[in-house]
Amino acid sequence: MNKRLITIIDKFSFFGGALSGIMICSAFILIVSEIITRTIFNSTLYVAEEYSGYLMCCLTFAALGITLRDKGHIRMTFLHNILKNSKYLLVLDMICYVIGFVFSIWITYFLGMFFWDSVINNSRSMQISETYLAIPQFFMPFGSFILALQFIAEFLKSHMALKTGKVEVIAEDKSLGR
Repeated sequence: MNKRLITIIDKFSFFGGALSGIMICSAFILIVSEIITRTIFNSTLYVAEEYSGYLMCCLTFAALGITLRDKGHIRMTFLHNILKNSKYLLVLDMICYVIGFVFSIWITYFLGMFFWDSVINNSRSMQISETYLAIPQFFMPFGSFILALQFIAEFLKSHMALKTGKVEVIAEDKSLGR
């Protein structure tokens, strides 16, 4: 049961990461289009700055879950260096996952209220596009909810490792300069 739940949550996180990749490519195309339009046609698209900002916010939140899954968030690891591969390290991680889950649920609630306020009030952007703000704001509670689910999955992974006695903590990737 736990493995199946972990797999489902990991797939949600992967979906958020894939969505984030699509958004960053879209932002890239939008910005390049703006550059080409300004350079060649001496004109503007008018919405490039606004929409690239929306996309940056959306992709950041959409990728939170997969970043946690792949151990990509910034972490304070001084206790990890002391405890090394012991069961106490897994217990420490489990405590951190519970705290992260509670914080994620809290943030999801408030971001959900922020999104719902835009839906109720039919909030529009003050820019020339008058974008319906609920659309980009949807990705904030969506991404933080995926993050909360991923905290559950990481907790379950650590719990399974404690139960089986296979205390194998995956080290962070050093190729990223951490």
